[in-house]
Amino acid sequence: FLNENCTDFAMARILLAEDDDNLRPFLARSLENAGHEVLAFSDGEDALPALGAGQIDILISDLVMPGMNGIELARHAREQEPDLPVIFITGFSAVAMEALNTVDGVSKVLSKPFHLNSLVEAVHNALEDRAIS
Repeated sequence: FLNENCTDFAMARILLAEDDDNLRPFLARSLENAGHEVLAFSDGEDALPALGAGQIDILISDLVMPGMNGIELARHAREQEPDLPVIFITGFSAVAMEALNTVDGVSKVLSKPFHLNSLVEAVHNALEDRAIS
């Protein structure tokens, strides 16, 4: 039985939005193997209800998705929780640089392809930064 107020770095509730049907389960499984709970969605619109449904510790989102993109999703998320860490993943570096300037609190931008350890490390760093502030 876990205390909901537990600030254990080892386990976080992660909202993952990634439209690539091959990549999404792979990323989710890697994060779960690192001890996190992952709520995975194929786009921002599908992920939106999960933001209001319970505690989310970190948002990981692809930047470029059909419908609601990662920037819009991050803005919605940070309206509800201003200190929510955000990690963007993208195959488009120019878009990523622009995104950093439009969303407050972006912890990291990972350009595809990236090593799974880089994603897990970015999550741990973002959670540590959040706990310190």
